[in-house]
Amino acid sequence: MTDTTDNDTQGGSTMTESDDVKLPKHSLLSRLYTGTGAFEIVGRRRVYYAVTVVLLLISVLSIGIRGFSFGIDFEGGTKVEFPAQGATTSQVSDVYHQTFGTDPVSVQTAGSGGSQTIQLRSETLDAAQTIRLQNALFNEFHPTDRNGQATPNAISVSAVSSTWGGEITKKALIALVVFLVIAAIYITIRFERDMAISSLISLFFDMVITAGIYSLVGFEVSPATVIGFLTILGFSLYDTVVVFDKVEENTRGVTHLTRRTYAEQANLAVNQTLMRSINTTLISILPVLGLLVVAVWMLGVGTLKDLALVQLIGIIVGAYSSIFTATPMLVSLKERGREIGAHTKKVLSRRAAAAAKAAGEGAAGQVQGGQVPGSGARTAAVSAGVAPVTVRAAGGTPRPGARPTGKRKKRS
Repeated sequence: MTDTTDNDTQGGSTMTESDDVKLPKHSLLSRLYTGTGAFEIVGRRRVYYAVTVVLLLISVLSIGIRGFSFGIDFEGGTKVEFPAQGATTSQVSDVYHQTFGTDPVSVQTAGSGGSQTIQLRSETLDAAQTIRLQNALFNEFHPTDRNGQATPNAISVSAVSSTWGGEITKKALIALVVFLVIAAIYITIRFERDMAISSLISLFFDMVITAGIYSLVGFEVSPATVIGFLTILGFSLYDTVVVFDKVEENTRGVTHLTRRTYAEQANLAVNQTLMRSINTTLISILPVLGLLVVAVWMLGVGTLKDLALVQLIGIIVGAYSSIFTATPMLVSLKERGREIGAHTKKVLSRRAAAAAKAAGEGAAGQVQGGQVPGSGARTAAVSAGVAPVTVRAAGGTPRPGARPTGKRKKRS
């Protein structure tokens, strides 16, 4: 007899005892779009925890050992820029070394074609040193101005004092702290305690990993980087809120049900929002990639490059954390609580008892000298939660109400 007394309605779907029947396999895209819970994310959270810990360790070690490559706006210094017109970065570095006996902080090209420029960054130079460097670069490369005339004025020089750099750093840190405080207040009001803690952990992961990638690769940190950093933290928080909304919907009243655990309902919620998270991430990445192409290959605008670079890294990291960090962490916190922990044990005990009963009925189907025909099918049906069909052994007593199986005698 099929047990239909425990029907769970969650997330707009009704769950019955037949839900455990093995569903036919579908393609990857089909499972992504249907969101039927085919991807086991929460159940394998220990694997994702290990990946998260490894990434965090690499990032923290890189930040502690390598540090960051701060731009001139943070550390101060002198920036020299002039039309490339055939000059290479190595040649410019050699001229600087011959002039002062030391190497510049960095030399790079910007733009493309006829608009390509050389950007040299060094420690702060005084007026005499600046003129000396301009003359050395002009004598070596003879750059021309917009009118096509070769003149030392084609070499522009800008300087940022260390005091100004300290002020910029201070303001950037204040902006980051203010953002985190506002985000923490919003999360605390919007969600209950465990969800708020999981969201903040996910946000911390995004911050550390993004900063670690910048430190590891050696990308230069500029004010535009800080702006982009704050932007991607908002994106990550938004994606986590969307996933948690679905988790909250699916797990509402779950402790009064005995068919599925909190972890299984949370995993279903992640699957139902998985395709949406992927689409949002891809749609967000495409314009960022376009911005990188325009900034680096066409215009050579360093500010756009820094802004797009941190957004590209942050969007990818934020999508990962909202799927593989936030919800698994929420489930771990919930299962440590008394109510959800007891409910999970209850559901698992119920399943173990049902499995034992199915195994017992399968063994009871064995008769002396052989196996009852169809007993294997009965066992599989009971395990799947489907009403089995009773089959009797040859020579056995028929069940009540069964039709006779023998041949009818013809009337004389």
